Amino acid sequence: MQLSVLTSITGLLVLGYILELLRRQQLREKYAAIWLVIGLLVAPIGFVPDLLDSTAKRLGVASGASLVLFAGIVLILLVSLHLSWEASRLEAETRTLAEDVALIRAHLVQHGNFPTSQRPEDSGVTEAQVNS
Repeated sequence: MQLSVLTSITGLLVLGYILELLRRQQLREKYAAIWLVIGLLVAPIGFVPDLLDSTAKRLGVASGASLVLFAGIVLILLVSLHLSWEASRLEAETRTLAEDVALIRAHLVQHGNFPTSQRPEDSGVTEAQVNS
């Protein structure tokens, strides 16, 4: 099988998989958009392999394979950076929510409205938080 045919099939499979993840609501639209663009860029390269070489020459790159390798590395770095940013944002949000829950529980305990089925020791509320 030629590389161009394999590239085309891979691009179409990626597009199909992304659409299936969207249909099942397992991939959010903001992430799906980027992957759909990538799939739409990869599929034509397989159908028209000369397009890659001519683009590489216009950009001053020695070969189309070098351009694809460079673009892939840049893409991986950008995706990694974005996921690190998302993880940091979610960590901060989780910490804020945990603090809010602890304050609400402490307030309920202090005013005697805390359910008797849960004790402050079981809920992660410390004695200092209850007495503050």
